Amino acid sequence: MPPMKDANIVKIAVEMTDQVPQLIEFNQKQPLAGIIQELCNGWNLTEPEQYALQFNENNNNNYITEKNRNEIKNGSVLRLQYSPSKTAQDILLKLNTGSPEEKATAMNKLSILSADITFALDFINKQGLTLLIKQIEGAKCKGTVLAHTLLSFVELMEHGIVSWDILNGEFISRVATFVNTPQESQVTQAALSILENVVLNSTEGYGQVEREIPIGSLVSHLQSTPVVQQNAVALINALLSRADIVKRRTLVATLTSKQVRTVIQNSILQTGAAKGNEMAHQLYVLQTLMLGLLEQRKMTKMDPQDQDGHDKIKELRRIAFETEGATSLRGPSGFTRDYKKLGFKNDINPALDFTETPPGLLALDCMIYFARTHPENYTKLVLENSCRADEHECPFGRASVELVRILCEILKIGEPPSEQCVTYQPLFFTHDHPFEECFCICIVLLNKTWKEMRATAEDFQKVASVGQEQIVRALETTPASLDQFKSKLHTLTYNEITQLWQLERNTREEWESHARPVVELREQITPEIMGLIKQQRLAFLVEGTRFTKYSPRGQRIKDKFWYMRLSPNHKVLHYGDCDEKSAPSTEELQSKIAVCDIRALQVGRDCPHMKGRKASHQLAFSLALEGVDLQSLDCVAPDEQALAYWTDGINSLIGQRMQSKETEKDLDTLLSMEIKLRLLDAEGVAIPQDPPPIPPDPPHYHFCYDLN
Repeated sequence: MPPMKDANIVKIAVEMTDQVPQLIEFNQKQPLAGIIQELCNGWNLTEPEQYALQFNENNNNNYITEKNRNEIKNGSVLRLQYSPSKTAQDILLKLNTGSPEEKATAMNKLSILSADITFALDFINKQGLTLLIKQIEGAKCKGTVLAHTLLSFVELMEHGIVSWDILNGEFISRVATFVNTPQESQVTQAALSILENVVLNSTEGYGQVEREIPIGSLVSHLQSTPVVQQNAVALINALLSRADIVKRRTLVATLTSKQVRTVIQNSILQTGAAKGNEMAHQLYVLQTLMLGLLEQRKMTKMDPQDQDGHDKIKELRRIAFETEGATSLRGPSGFTRDYKKLGFKNDINPALDFTETPPGLLALDCMIYFARTHPENYTKLVLENSCRADEHECPFGRASVELVRILCEILKIGEPPSEQCVTYQPLFFTHDHPFEECFCICIVLLNKTWKEMRATAEDFQKVASVGQEQIVRALETTPASLDQFKSKLHTLTYNEITQLWQLERNTREEWESHARPVVELREQITPEIMGLIKQQRLAFLVEGTRFTKYSPRGQRIKDKFWYMRLSPNHKVLHYGDCDEKSAPSTEELQSKIAVCDIRALQVGRDCPHMKGRKASHQLAFSLALEGVDLQSLDCVAPDEQALAYWTDGINSLIGQRMQSKETEKDLDTLLSMEIKLRLLDAEGVAIPQDPPPIPPDPPHYHFCYDLN
């Protein structure tokens, strides 16, 4: 019988410049210092403490430490290099005393190694970061060397070892000049990234960046390379997020000007630059911050003393009715009649219609915008309804208030940007008042839907729900312009929506949830359906998911991803670094943990990597581990569905109940479909609420057959 293989031993190759590679058995239980000593002996190297092992892969050149040594697997190829401490010392020596060529080589090497936190700690501890700051402030390097200096600085700071508050005004001013003057693409890219972090993470830095970086300078970078464009939008977002309401309005007014919109359209949206996840995310954040300016009006009730609000209501009446050819009746009765025709719930005092928040005064703003900007459509809509019978008129005022509330809900007005979302609407970058224009399109649609449904006042909420469905489905197609949005809405007629609802089985028959025979059938087949859901969740985990990397401080790292998937036998989770588009196989993923080592699943604010953050991340989850060096595996799902599937899958693996909303939704859907299939033979038969009663025993049993 062959001897049992030791799971702690892997066979690897170790390379070194100008040396013959060594094939060794790497024992995970043996200290790294001992392994390096043996390798040095094999190559006759002295001072083994000055050497360290390093991964030798395209996307992984990190030094090997006790924390990441478990990523080494059979067949790995490592390199023996000078230790992080000696390498940092050598680079600093070259930067201080070397020739220009040596300095350029050292800075290039530094820009590569700075992404490794092991090296970064040594370099920073040796005052390397201070040296970089002085070189940037003193304008001692240019061109490619400057680009590598700035990139190295960004990488070192993103580890979160040093606070951004260490930067003084002189440094920030110097970096600002790189943004305001023509530079190499890599210099501009790194400078923009530095300023973004200063704005977001420095206590005093925002004010200086806001003063020294004119918006026109950032707009010019929107016509540069994709990475520079991306970083320019990210800096704009950072400035918007930190600005007070007055400055934010000024900045948004510039961004929505025709000149800037044209740049965004021609240089980003129409060139394909927005197809990458990071740029799409930045555009989503920009859209959210711009629309967020509507939050104040959305949550403001109309004050009885608000003269501007009363003037707008009077103007709505004047535009609608004083062009009829005959002057409207004067006096209270005439005004009341007109306000009733305008569809206000409170025709005596229409101001009361705007006391509910949301949508507050935002509804009045949209109504007056429609009346002033599209007076023909406004007048036509109001007069058309005033000519109908009272029970069939679509109340413009009430419909407008409800429509603005719906739009605020769909577009999540006032909610902070999600760190994972990459869904933006290009149409919001095509007009200086995109929300108001959407309202103008949708209020006409709502009136059209009202006519198609032949609705009465009692059907108001039903019409509103159909209108909401039309808007949601139109936006799901990501229309590139307001005209495309309008065209899509007109194809989604009431009949089309009802057919879609029927196909998707959004409405259920009442007896499905109440009839006792059906309830018993549901209970009978629920375990079978739960088994199917569990099977699907595990298949999703086997397929794997790409996650965005986060820094130790819980901040999202741009363009850094990792991948995790479950082994086909459901016993091991494999994970490792990847790029934006790849989906590595289990063999390509460097690290793994056994399912049996998972102690518990933590979600949201309970996760270790979210503790200390002001706002916990809703998409975060962690696998608490035991029996291994790693205490927890921390993740942030790309979206709510992925979070639900991963938490369900992990819970099922560790013997816990699947309890996500997606499980409830899938269970309801599958149960509904299965029950309908099983009851096909009973179609047209009224299923009673309770089973028929059992009849009483017969008076005698003479009808029974006598076997004798």
